[in-house]
Amino acid sequence: MTEENNTIEVVSIKFRNRGKMYFFDPAGLSLREGDKVVVETAKGLELGSVIQKNHTIPAERAVQPLRPVVRTATEDDLRIEELCRRREREAYVIGKQKIAAHCLDMKLVDVECSFEGNKILFFFSSDGRVDFRELVKDLAGVFRTRIELRQIGVRDEARMLGGLGICGRPFCCGTFMEDFAPVSTKMAKTQSMSLNPAKISGCCGRLMCCLRYEQAAYEELVKNVPKNGAFVETPDGYGNVTQVNVLRQNVKVKLDGPGDDSFRTYDAEDVAAVPGGRPRDGSQPPHVLVLKPKKPKEPEEPEDTGWEMPERLIMTAAEREQAMTVRQEVSRHIGSRSRNRKEARPAEARDQAGKQQRSGKNRPQKQSGAPKPEQTAEKHAERPAAQSQKHHGHNRSGGKQKTKPQDKAPAASAPEQPQESGAPKPKKNRSRYYNRRKPKSGGEGGAPKQGEGA
Repeated sequence: MTEENNTIEVVSIKFRNRGKMYFFDPAGLSLREGDKVVVETAKGLELGSVIQKNHTIPAERAVQPLRPVVRTATEDDLRIEELCRRREREAYVIGKQKIAAHCLDMKLVDVECSFEGNKILFFFSSDGRVDFRELVKDLAGVFRTRIELRQIGVRDEARMLGGLGICGRPFCCGTFMEDFAPVSTKMAKTQSMSLNPAKISGCCGRLMCCLRYEQAAYEELVKNVPKNGAFVETPDGYGNVTQVNVLRQNVKVKLDGPGDDSFRTYDAEDVAAVPGGRPRDGSQPPHVLVLKPKKPKEPEEPEDTGWEMPERLIMTAAEREQAMTVRQEVSRHIGSRSRNRKEARPAEARDQAGKQQRSGKNRPQKQSGAPKPEQTAEKHAERPAAQSQKHHGHNRSGGKQKTKPQDKAPAASAPEQPQESGAPKPKKNRSRYYNRRKPKSGGEGGAPKQGEGA
C-alpha cells in the first residue's frame, strides 16, 4: 500500500464464476484474467477464477485483513476440482432421494463440495421452516464427512440456476450483479409502467432488478413536468393535462373550450401548473406562466459510427447532371452504331432474314453426324443394284408390296441408307398378320427356278 495515494494493489476473484467478486492480495504474482488460482478463505483453501487482473483500489474499499493468493492452479489442483464436481453431481442425486424418503417440503437447488473435501454444502429453498435434523444424519452416514444444509430465497435460487429474462439476455443476478438492491412498486409507477405483476416481475417471482437501473434518471425528469390531470397554463390558455411523456419532456393538454382542436402538445417548459388547481367559484385563475427565451439549438455534429457513406461517393447536383449527360451520350452512340450496321446490309437480305425469322425456318437443326448428299450418292453408286433395294416390302401406306420372284434380292440384306436427321422416319406396319404370297415354284417341292435367289 502506498502512503501517498492511500491505495492498495489487489486482484478480483470469483468462485464458481457466480456470486460476489472478492479482493485478494496477489502476493507478488502477476495474474491475468481467466487464470485459475488457489486462495485462502475463511472456509479453507478454495479454487477461484481471476475476473480482473492486478489493479489498485482505495484502501477503504478492501476488507481487512486482505487474504493472499496461495498459488496458481496446477494440474493436480484442476484434477481435484474435477473430482469435486463429479462428487457434487452424485451428492445432488442422493440428496433428492433422501429428501423424498423423509417427505420434507423443500426443494434442493445446488450442492457444493469444498476444495479440501472436508465438507458438503446443500442449498435448498422452502416456503417455511423445515426440520431437517434426521436428513443431516442420514446424509452424513452416506458421505462420511461434514454435512451442512442452507436455506436460500427465490432470488438466490435464480442466481444459482441461471436462465434468460424477458429481455432475452442472461439474468443480471447471475452475470454482473454482486448484491440484490431493494426494488419497490413505486419505481414502476414513477417510470409509467403497468402495475400488472406479470409484466414487472422476473422469473423468480419478485420485482425485476432492472427497475432500479433508471430510477434516478426518472426521478430527475419527473420534477420538470406536471402530473397527469393537473390544471396548467399554456401560451394558448388554461387547460388540464391528459398525457405526460417523461422521456421527451412534453405534455398533452386539453384547453378549455369545445371541439377536438382543443387538444395540443407543449414542451414542459412552455406550461406551468396553477397552485391549488382550477378555482371553484369560476373566477379567473392566476397568471403563473413565465415564458423563457429559447436558445437556438446548435447543430449537432454527426457521430462517426462507421456506417456513413464516404464523401467521395456522395454526388452533388452538378455531378449528378453531368453523369446523366454522359449516360445519354453513350446510349445515343450505341443506338447510332446499331442503325448504321442495319443500313449497311442489302435490302433483299434484310427482307429475306425477316421472312425467315417470322416463319421460323432459320432455326438451326441438330447435326447428328449424317453424311452429306454427295457422299451418299457416291456410296449408292458403288453398291450393287440388288443391294440398294429395300426388303421390308412395305409401301408408304403400310401395306405389303407385290413383287415377282425374279425381282427378289438375295437373302443377305443390304445395310440401310443413313437418313438425314431432319427427314421423317418411315411408319412401321404394326398389323399382326400379313397377306403373304408364295412365289411360283418351277417344280415339285417348291424348288426355285434357275436364276432365282436361294
